[in-house]
This record gives sequence, C-alpha cells and structure tokens, in this order.
Amino acid sequence: MIAGSALAQGSAARPVAKKPTAFVPATTIVWRGDIVSARGFTNDLVNEFRKEKRGLLTVQTFSTISGIDGVRAGTADIAGVARPMHEKREEERELVFQPVALDAIVPLTHPRNPVSNLTLAQLRQIYLGRINNWKELGGADAAINLYAVAAPLDGVEFSFRRLMYKRGEQKVAAPRLYLNTSKLEEAIAIDPAGLGLSTLSSSYANKGVKLMTVEGRTASTPTIADGSYPLFTTLYVTHRADAPNIAAIEDFVLFLDSPTAHAAMRRHQLVPYAEAGDIHARDGERLAFIDAAIVDVTPADVAAMPRTRDPIMSAPRATLESRMRAAPTAESTQAARENLARAEAEKAAREAERAAKSKPKP
Repeated sequence: MIAGSALAQGSAARPVAKKPTAFVPATTIVWRGDIVSARGFTNDLVNEFRKEKRGLLTVQTFSTISGIDGVRAGTADIAGVARPMHEKREEERELVFQPVALDAIVPLTHPRNPVSNLTLAQLRQIYLGRINNWKELGGADAAINLYAVAAPLDGVEFSFRRLMYKRGEQKVAAPRLYLNTSKLEEAIAIDPAGLGLSTLSSSYANKGVKLMTVEGRTASTPTIADGSYPLFTTLYVTHRADAPNIAAIEDFVLFLDSPTAHAAMRRHQLVPYAEAGDIHARDGERLAFIDAAIVDVTPADVAAMPRTRDPIMSAPRATLESRMRAAPTAESTQAARENLARAEAEKAAREAERAAKSKPKP
C-alpha cells in the first residue's frame, strides 16, 4: 500500500509534457501587388511577422494596378507598389502611400553579352527606338531585343519613365511584353541579345542575367543610399485610411519600421526608408544629373517633353510620409494629409489655368 502510494505520488510529481500551442493569428492581412515588392521584402517578412506573433500576412502577387484596385475594392488590405501615387488617377488620391524602402532600377542583359554599361542618354534613346543595335553600344552586330512589363502603370516601368522622360506613362519601343519582372528576367536569361529593366532586390541573386552599370555606376545599397546611382525608386505599401482592418494594417506598417523588418530588407539589397537620411531632400541634384546626362536629344524630343520636371516627392508629401511612419493616426498626420490635398488642388488649378491660356482662341 505504501509502495503504491509512493508510486502514485511519484507519478503525480512528474511534469506532464504539454503540446505546443498552435499560433492563432488575431487577424489576417491580405497583401496584393507587384512582384518586385513581393520578392524584395514582403515574402521574407511574412515569416518574421508570424514569428513575432503579430499576425498572418497572405501574399497575392500580380501587378501594381491589381494591388491598388484590390485595396480600393476592399478585396485586399495592403498593396505593394514600386512607384509613387499617380496623380492623374483620381482613384489613387484617396489612398495612403506609405514609403518602405529604396530600390535600384537596373538594366539587365544576358551574361554572354559583352556590353556591361549604358549611359542615361543611351537608355533614353534605346527605349525611344532610336538605338536598336548592340553594335551602336560597343557590342555585337545584333538587334537589341527590348523587353518591358505589359501591365499598365507598372511600378518599375512607371518610375523609370518618369525619371527619363518626365512622365510615367511615356510610350516606349518595347515590342516584347511580359506579365511581370520575373517573367522578363526568365526571357532575358535565354536571349543573348535581350535587354530589360528589373530591380536590384529582384535580380541580384539571379545568375541567369547580368546587371549592367549605368554611367559607370554599380547599383548597390551604398550607391542607392548616397544617391550616386541615379536610377532608384521608392517601394510603398498602400492602403485605405478608412479600411475596416485599419488597426491591423497600421500595426503591420509600424512593424515595417522595426529592426527585424529593416534587417530583412537589407538582406534583399534594399535601403530601409528610415535609413535613407536626406536622400529625398537632395533629390533635385539627382534629377539635375539625369537631365544633364540626356541633353543629347533631338529637337522633337525637347519639344515633346514637359517644360518643368515635377519633383518625385513634393515637400507636403514628404511631410505626410514622415508623419505616417511615426504616428499614422495622429492629428498631425491628418493635418499633413490635408495640407498635401490642398497643395495638389492648387497644382491642378495652376495646370488648368495654363491649359486655358495656351488654348487657341476661336
């Protein structure tokens, strides 16, 4: 009896191993957007966000417009885009564009192609269809097979064309169109005469393509951060300010500014926006450098270009984006949003006035 009691006591004293409790996310956030943002930082952040038990992120990769329209329709919580808001699309004005990181836009070709560097003037003329043979660039006597992304207002294409032609919707002479940069890279990997655009974060680990230098400058996190590489763009997450899931969205946006998220971005050759310093305050220098590099254009080009270059980031927008990083729901953030709306309305009024003055009198 004593032995039995001792056995019973011993059994009761031994700790019972508990099964690990499965993580049940309090909320699920649906992310939809371009493949550049997904490959650049979102896919990696899914695991990090889950590890910290902040929530579950579901990634739906397609295109910039599908992400933006999904957010507007309520079928997605967040859109990942590799370009700023397109001011001519009214449907984008009602959304919040939150800057996340800086990424380089990089021209790609096949590893066997001997041409390794392009000037900004050459890039501009190639995409206008005025340079169409690699021999003109110091390569073989072969036609340039120019590739581009077919989706309208794609983030990479829009940002590149805005830098080079002062309008993101500029038409270019690229007959070979692909769904996204991933498919474009696959095509270039099997075409020694191919040329196209992708981003550093998307293509740095792709051994099937060669990343070309621009004006002799290599795309890297240091050259993006110091502004010496001229072709870089901002990656954004976009959402509705009145989204039903706004608390979870804002929690994810705050997570994107955490050391964990920044480390994930750096692993993918991105510069976290919070670490970019005054890069956008000095953006005028970059735009002036690009303009000076493409002065060798025809008179028709000059006539067709806008007379002035709209800054990539106006002061009101930069202020709002700074407030959004620090306190998305604060009154100061709302005030910055209203200030940006006023600035944009004034700009639209000035443009309408200029258009009216330039209209021929009957």
